[in-house]
Amino acid sequence: MEPQALWAFGHLVVDGLVVYRKRDVCGLRTHNQLWFVWANRDGMAGHDHAIMSRVAEALVVRFENVGLRYGLGPEVLRDLSFRIEAGSFQFLTGPSGAGKTSLLRLLFLSLKPTRGLVTIFGHDVMSLDPDSLSVLRRRIGIVFQDFRLLDHMTTYENVALPFRVMGKDEDSYRGEVAELLHWVGLGERMDALPPVLSGGEKQRAAIARAVIARPQLLLADEPTGNVDPSLAQRLLRLFAELNRSGTTIVIATHDIALMDEYDARRLVLHEGRLHVYD
Repeated sequence: MEPQALWAFGHLVVDGLVVYRKRDVCGLRTHNQLWFVWANRDGMAGHDHAIMSRVAEALVVRFENVGLRYGLGPEVLRDLSFRIEAGSFQFLTGPSGAGKTSLLRLLFLSLKPTRGLVTIFGHDVMSLDPDSLSVLRRRIGIVFQDFRLLDHMTTYENVALPFRVMGKDEDSYRGEVAELLHWVGLGERMDALPPVLSGGEKQRAAIARAVIARPQLLLADEPTGNVDPSLAQRLLRLFAELNRSGTTIVIATHDIALMDEYDARRLVLHEGRLHVYD
């Protein structure tokens, strides 16, 4: 395949190689397959599955011309094309009704797109069966806006719930859960039930539950919407610390002041369309 037969729209650096993402325009591209061509320091070009695999992992999320509609209604998301790289931090913002929650649901694999290509960790989500989706979802954590803690379970039990669902023995994770609760400032509230927790404590418990299984991608839907500005800044520092440990972060928020506190990429939704500000 001659380089002239390809056109570029973006690049990454993987293992010291500059990797250019390109598409074949000579009829060899089928079924939304993406080809990767790279140039090393000597200017050599080529492609192979090993490099393609590493690039797929470097790109945690890739959307290409994605649209979403519910039933026979109009599209709520239109022509979304963007990528999220491993270890990155970004805010997802926009007015109410812009489609933030719908986009988070696509990222969490609880929805499939109406059209377009969505790949998560290199997997085309449209080609995955329910079992494969469930396995892939274990690599993703989510903090819900309404916390979704179980009132009949203690803070410790809520945070440990992902391990229980996996069938792990409590002896294998008890210390890890306790350590994480201390890290988020809930060490003295492990035995408390959610109804007696403050809004900020519930939020931190929800964050702890989302990260206890060490997800590679963490999604948060308005995580500071129910707390005062001081606590919002503390929660933001918590997310920043998680990001420094290697977790890819996407925070959906409409809080402009909060976003101004942290220099991060912004994904802005407006009337179903996405604008990216790096």
